[in-house]
Amino acid sequence: MPSPLADLRWRGLIAQTSDAAGLDAHLTSGSRFLYCGFDPTADSLHIGNLIPLLTLRRFQRAGHTPILLVGGATGLIGDPGGKSEERPLNSRDQVAAWTANIRAQASRFLDFKGANAAKVVDNLDWTAGLDVTTFLRDIGKHFSVNAMVQRDSIKSRLERDDAGISYTEFSYMVLQAMDFMELARRFACSLQIGGSDQWGNIVSGVELIRRVLGQDAYALTTPLVTRADGKKFGKSESGAVWLDAAKTSPYAFYQFWINTADADVAAHLKRFTFLNAGAIDALAAAGQAAPGAREGQRRLAAEATRIVHGDAGLAAAQRITEALFSGDPAALTPADFGQLRQDGMACAIVPPAAGLIGVLVDAGLAASRSAARRLVQSGGVRVNGRLVEDVEHTLMPAAALHGRYHLIRRGRKAWGLAVHDAAA
Repeated sequence: MPSPLADLRWRGLIAQTSDAAGLDAHLTSGSRFLYCGFDPTADSLHIGNLIPLLTLRRFQRAGHTPILLVGGATGLIGDPGGKSEERPLNSRDQVAAWTANIRAQASRFLDFKGANAAKVVDNLDWTAGLDVTTFLRDIGKHFSVNAMVQRDSIKSRLERDDAGISYTEFSYMVLQAMDFMELARRFACSLQIGGSDQWGNIVSGVELIRRVLGQDAYALTTPLVTRADGKKFGKSESGAVWLDAAKTSPYAFYQFWINTADADVAAHLKRFTFLNAGAIDALAAAGQAAPGAREGQRRLAAEATRIVHGDAGLAAAQRITEALFSGDPAALTPADFGQLRQDGMACAIVPPAAGLIGVLVDAGLAASRSAARRLVQSGGVRVNGRLVEDVEHTLMPAAALHGRYHLIRRGRKAWGLAVHDAAA
């Protein structure tokens, strides 16, 4: 069996391993089961979750079997890792709904056919019926509180005078370790992966498996992604970048990657695509030779958008990008206009006959009617790609795209949308 570790190291995807040499030998001696857990802390995964999701896929492509665990149980508790204060507890119904969303969403990244078909499990299945006495006797007795309080996720909270940690969150580590042991029992799962902030939790599972089952198990964490300028990765001007198209449209997702800084392109191509070294090196060389062409950013955006939103999502994102860049929106579909509205493009709902001057003000493209008139008279306004210089111009459904939409451009980069839809 080929080990994927060399490729993961080259891509900068290994932060820590519990036994690098042992894990490498373990992976090369046969097909193995590995898992990664995702707690339902929202109704969608976000762009930071792509690292572990794609890492599971990389292992699967190397011949190993990924298990995707959704935390129907641990989501009810809350992981203290990375948080300076107690998480609010969500209702059981809310967590159940989010769990279903995450399960469906994350499953799109894995292959469920073939010899090493992926599996999806929910830790609520083996936790819901577990009584407290059994949990404390069979699981809790293997954990030293002295060792637990030294874990970074616990220690950082204990050292703060203004925020401690509840027994509920303190127990999270034990629950996650039990998950690893349960998967080891059911599937001979021998490797858990996760973000570097999960190191303490994962290692606890390795130790529990050794003590209870007498078996070897391994831990591997991926680094938390940062930008070259030190700023937090995964945020756009409008907030978090989600994997759900209803929360972050394919166009907005594509634009997030297009706007990648030159210094980050090569690293992001390694981590967020399946391109090989030759292709990435060629893109890096092209970026140095002609940085203005942004070839690396365009390929990164295309690959990442295709992975998350498929060929149709990528086609829509590129179609919208080209329409806004060229100023000709004729090729846009009604769904494309829906994406622009979802992404927060200034929009005015207009009657069947609407004066352009008033629409410019309503859409926020002009501060006043007099300012709007000056914009039109100076040739600064285009409607659906056509220059409009008549201050008396009226927007009519007959001239609208798909009978409803007028895409208005002020200057080179300011856009607004007028929609003939009184009920919108």
